[in-house]
Amino acid sequence: MKRVLFVCTGNTCRSPMAEALLRHHGEGKFEVQSAGVFAYPGSDASVHAKEALAEKGIAIDHTAQQINETLIDWADIIVTMTENHRQIVLGHYPGVGKKVDTLYGVTEGISKDISDPFGGSLSIYKETLEEMEKLVQTLLKKHSEG
Repeated sequence: MKRVLFVCTGNTCRSPMAEALLRHHGEGKFEVQSAGVFAYPGSDASVHAKEALAEKGIAIDHTAQQINETLIDWADIIVTMTENHRQIVLGHYPGVGKKVDTLYGVTEGISKDISDPFGGSLSIYKETLEEMEKLVQTLLKKHSEG
């Protein structure tokens, strides 16, 4: 079973939504966690992140955590929300090599970031969730086959 670690800034918006999406669509085929490069450990997922997921019938039980060596070692695939996050991970954990890429990089092979909805309206969170859901489904297809 592949282990996927999603990484964003504070681990309250994008990466927990991506984690919840992969749990929901992955049907137990993946172990999945999320973390932030500048997380405040113990923080809850943002209210709008939870609301956007709930509207799709996706449950989330989340507590923010800071990325650390244990998580890096645990993960088979490390998926960041932005190129900057990827660079931070590579800077702190140079041994990760090719197991880290952005969500767009690992799914579409392109350099594009997932915008941070933090502080935005529920509709912005929903847009971010829709964008990520398509990519997470692509990730699921690509990594379920091999």
